Amino acid sequence: MSQAVVERLTAHFGERVLETSDAFGDHEVVVAIKDWAEVAQFMKDDSDLQMDHFIDLTAVDYPERESSRFDLLLMTRSSVTGARIRLRTYVKDGEEPGTLSGIWSGANWAEREVWDMFGIKFNGHPDMRRILLYDEFVGHPLRKDYPIDKAQPLVPYREVSDIDKLPPFGIEEGQPFARIDWESRLAGGDNQVSPAIGVQQGQRRTLSDSEAAQQIQARIKARMAQESAEGEASEDSAEEGSGQ
Repeated sequence: MSQAVVERLTAHFGERVLETSDAFGDHEVVVAIKDWAEVAQFMKDDSDLQMDHFIDLTAVDYPERESSRFDLLLMTRSSVTGARIRLRTYVKDGEEPGTLSGIWSGANWAEREVWDMFGIKFNGHPDMRRILLYDEFVGHPLRKDYPIDKAQPLVPYREVSDIDKLPPFGIEEGQPFARIDWESRLAGGDNQVSPAIGVQQGQRRTLSDSEAAQQIQARIKARMAQESAEGEASEDSAEEGSGQ
């Protein structure tokens, strides 16, 4: 059934279909970026194809590739025929493929995620802004040249009105891209939150659960005890001096 989709697209678009494959049973069609949105629209509207089910849209980064840095991938399915197809195009850094959000509404958030993670903007998208990271985040962390140990500036936790959050959501929700500033938190900076990529319901970890946090807490206590002892010694020395 999926092979029929490949044959239909090849018959209709001819040489504009650059490649086809069926590796591991996954049927795929490759087109140029200029044909990306048009082919997607045809897949949705054509009475023989009826690819009405948007599954996913994502990207893969190949920074070493000179021609086009990114692969952009669309996965769709027909709820009528059961056929599945993957559409692929190649995107240069800075190129903007046409948005598919007007074809499948589900592509709206998927394209925002691709922009957020890879830095690929979609021409004609109605709301091209980050979806997982906060506005002040610098860079796109799924690009392979993004430093794995890069720490982003911490930003104050922002309360959002008119949204009901069930426990355990709160200041420590999500997973940080960079190392958490545990020392700042343990010193009283609990109004700070590391950049989070998403919410993991039911998996919130308190500071006491973290071995790293316990080690840092022990170092802070030891340093505070040392400073206290030094302060007391200084006071005793001053009293002895005044007594003489």
